[in-house]
Amino acid sequence: MPSPSRRTVLATGTALGGALAAGGSLPAQARAQARPAGGGDPWRTVLDDADLVWREMPKTWYEGPFLGNGFLGSGIYAEPGAQSKAIRFNVQHSEVQDHRPEFGSLFGLARLPIGHFTLEPVGTVTALDWRLRLRDAELTGTLTTDRGTLTLRALVHDARSVLAVEVTPSAGERGFRWVFHPADSISPRAAFKPVPAGYEGNPPAEVAEHGGVSAAVQALRAGGQYVTAWRERRGGGRRTLYVNVAHSHPRTTALDRALRAVRSASTLSYDELAHPHRARWDAFYRKSFLSLPDARMQRFYWIQLYKAAAAARRDAPVMATCGPWLEPTPWPNTWWNLNAQLEYWLIHGSNHLELDALTRALSEFRDNLTKEVAPAYRTDSLGIPRTTDPSLVNGAAVADGGYGVGVPGQDPPTPEVGNLTWALHNVWLSYRHTMDESILRDVLFPLLRKAVAYYLHFLAPGPDGKLHLPATFSPEYGGNTRDCNYDLMLLKWGCRTLLESAELLGVDDESAPRWRDVLNRLTPYPTDANGYMIGADLPFAKSHRHYSHLLAVYPLYEVTGRTADERALIERSLAHWVGFEGALQGYTFTGAASMSALLGKGEDALTYLQQLMSRFIQANTMYKESGPVIETPLSAAQSLHDMVCQSWGGVIRVFPALPAAWADLTVHGFRAQGAFLLSAVRKGGTTRWVRLVSEAGAPCVVRHGIQGPIDVRDARGRPLRYEDAGDGTIEVTLRRGGSALITTEGEHPDLRITPVEPNGPAPRWGMPGR
Repeated sequence: MPSPSRRTVLATGTALGGALAAGGSLPAQARAQARPAGGGDPWRTVLDDADLVWREMPKTWYEGPFLGNGFLGSGIYAEPGAQSKAIRFNVQHSEVQDHRPEFGSLFGLARLPIGHFTLEPVGTVTALDWRLRLRDAELTGTLTTDRGTLTLRALVHDARSVLAVEVTPSAGERGFRWVFHPADSISPRAAFKPVPAGYEGNPPAEVAEHGGVSAAVQALRAGGQYVTAWRERRGGGRRTLYVNVAHSHPRTTALDRALRAVRSASTLSYDELAHPHRARWDAFYRKSFLSLPDARMQRFYWIQLYKAAAAARRDAPVMATCGPWLEPTPWPNTWWNLNAQLEYWLIHGSNHLELDALTRALSEFRDNLTKEVAPAYRTDSLGIPRTTDPSLVNGAAVADGGYGVGVPGQDPPTPEVGNLTWALHNVWLSYRHTMDESILRDVLFPLLRKAVAYYLHFLAPGPDGKLHLPATFSPEYGGNTRDCNYDLMLLKWGCRTLLESAELLGVDDESAPRWRDVLNRLTPYPTDANGYMIGADLPFAKSHRHYSHLLAVYPLYEVTGRTADERALIERSLAHWVGFEGALQGYTFTGAASMSALLGKGEDALTYLQQLMSRFIQANTMYKESGPVIETPLSAAQSLHDMVCQSWGGVIRVFPALPAAWADLTVHGFRAQGAFLLSAVRKGGTTRWVRLVSEAGAPCVVRHGIQGPIDVRDARGRPLRYEDAGDGTIEVTLRRGGSALITTEGEHPDLRITPVEPNGPAPRWGMPGR
């Protein structure tokens, strides 16, 4: 039998990437299925095509390469004010923060800047040619000066958390140097807002040599320290810089850890470090595959997977607003009224639950959530404020320093009550995509029970006999309102989910009658002629970037357009929301794209994503508002997912919202709710085949999109019985590990996974020049 071409991978019945191992590794059985041998490799093809390229000097965070491993991050660009004389390699770390809660989450608990290295050539920079190689998570290229060249390779090691930069200079550049510049240890918000009374930055860092390793020791006023340690090794005409960052509080153990990390890493050559690093990244990417004919959009998608894995992992802090790549920002911590939720949506469909820090953090630090509600409610309630540090602590609600959960109808003036319930929707997604009962039993159910209990303290019947909420706050709109849709929608989803979870877990909960009563008597979501309002007292009447008043549509899928009237309400609300220019931002367009995909409007979804790309996405696919933030590009990847596959409501919908221009599309290893892995191919505007592998034996209902009579076969090619549910939907029984292949009746299509041909040329991301 001839060996399969390296240009293809067979869509076999084994669940690709079924194990959710931290760090992105695959089990041996799954690796055996990704077995290209010959002339090409589909993953290598799409990843090499997606590499970012620079032939112009990047000048900002929004333009340059970025490396990371969820903890240590480095953004690379020209040194401001010395663009032709020095290249900045930022050194930042997601665990480095202050520990003075009395000054709030945005000052006293803020992430703290560490510093940067400058690569300073002998001559003046005249040209550069860099490539960020996605499949290796590595920056390579040359820097040309009027004195010679500097050839470099750089990575942030996946496992060792070390920045390694190898530089090979020509004769005229042998005298180049590295210089470390410690940053002022003060909340980045201080550059944007007045500091609280009594707040001051930490003392300056102290730099010293420690047995051949340099270290900048930053003491913290609250006790503890963070340390940047580095060493440069020379050999074979190359010079390699090794950097590590460690943080400790309240103890001062970071120095010893950082020194040991650098000494250990520096015994290895760059190639010895790079080999296991590349292998882990290769395993990461092979857990799923997506190829579409829009070359720039396909490249953007794979860059977001790279970005997510560089910024997140299960045991790392929940991503702050700019991930591990801290820059001057008014938002130097984790944000919970939209940002954290959007940052993690793409991990489900792309089959990367090993990046799910959100579920882990909510479980690990749940006791701190008790402290975020007023003392009178702590026996049975939890909440999460607008901002927290990695351990979910908000600190004091000082001016511009922190935001409490609030008591509905009382101070503080902006009670955001729904943030925890929305975050728990992400946990529910992780459960539904894995069917891991421990997530449901140990995390979702107990936390959601207490998040809903907080609402129940304030829910009361009105003269109409319906249950109503006192005034709460819809994130960022301005003004409190009774029966705020943000809260009503989350409360209704929460009660329904609790009842379903209790049934699945076999729990006879004493609160179940109350949850049913809420579902039966909760006041309808306030609407007017323009669609959904902010709340009963507050129409949607101005430009607003958030879609918090539309959560029942997306992502909760509580309102889906089942009837003509419901569909018209969604369309009217969406058009009214995006119709106000002025305050719209990038995630406005990702939300609008996903809502359009819900309605099956692929052309509209693509139009919204194209507006996002042209108006907001920066050269390196980063994103900015008043400062750097990363949730929007990551959520755009989820919008692409929503166009390719939706699995809400117990039905897997294959290619539900593709625009006409995407006549060819390939997806493989896509994780759907029910713990199914989907592979499917579309050619010439026709779905050729669909394959589903069941990891949990859950009910399998699929709207396959294949026209006319079909065959359904198992992994051995034997017919499978199925029930026709109408509307192109079938129900088939699959055991755990079983699979179903759906094709046009009588056809035996080629099941190999290959990249699709692009519709036309498109520029690479980065700064490729003309």
